[in-house]
Amino acid sequence: MSEQQQNNTNSSENQTHFGYQTIDKKDKESLVAGVFHSVAQQYDIMNDLMSFGVHRLWKRFTIDASGVRPGNNVLDLAGGTGDLTAKFSQLVGKDGKVILADINSSMLNVGRDKLRDKGLVQNIEYVQANAEYLPFEENTFDIVTIAFGLRNVTNKDRALQSIYRVLKPGGRLLVLEFSKPEHELLNKAYDFYSFNILPKMGEFVAKDGDSYQYLAESIRMHPDQETLKTMMEDAGFEQATYHNLTGGIVALHKGYKF
Repeated sequence: MSEQQQNNTNSSENQTHFGYQTIDKKDKESLVAGVFHSVAQQYDIMNDLMSFGVHRLWKRFTIDASGVRPGNNVLDLAGGTGDLTAKFSQLVGKDGKVILADINSSMLNVGRDKLRDKGLVQNIEYVQANAEYLPFEENTFDIVTIAFGLRNVTNKDRALQSIYRVLKPGGRLLVLEFSKPEHELLNKAYDFYSFNILPKMGEFVAKDGDSYQYLAESIRMHPDQETLKTMMEDAGFEQATYHNLTGGIVALHKGYKF
């Protein structure tokens, strides 16, 4: 390999995507942080508007698919404003525990305030954490969920390996994420909505069209259903499956640690 080819290879290895932009890997975390610091206060309102409320059904489906039981330890990773945490808290009961973890302090603060306002305090902990380097012991959790967060992680393979490490044997990971629509007409309509309407909605409601432009682009750069399934298997997960929701606009992936 020539010196020029070696330099090109090294450059490629040190780069990643921020939406459609190619950037240095070391810069992505701070750029993503800027997006979520900006949108944190309007995040819940925008979720309802963007999905016409359907995100609540996607999250309900994830809870139902988790097999959560009283006494379980659950990690809601990239848990943001705490929608999944709230329901898990009720289901694991006083003998269980839910950790709401997010790398972004603004999102974590909004989630904590919201859950405390609901009176959910007894079995919830809050941890600011990077999914690639989870600060928990091996074999800690019965369930790990990451909803609409994996696409923002710089090194997804490392994050999946980190999640695998902290799961108990028999534990399961559920990844709820935007994915690849199953039908071309739906895909075209979704593209039109994402790039023509969503940023304008973000500008009007959250006063930040650029962040919602990034979010639309990040969805398109995220691995499709089969690719993510393979990535989970490569990280050690067994019986990896996925279930398309809303025509594949969103998919729920599930895998086990045995």
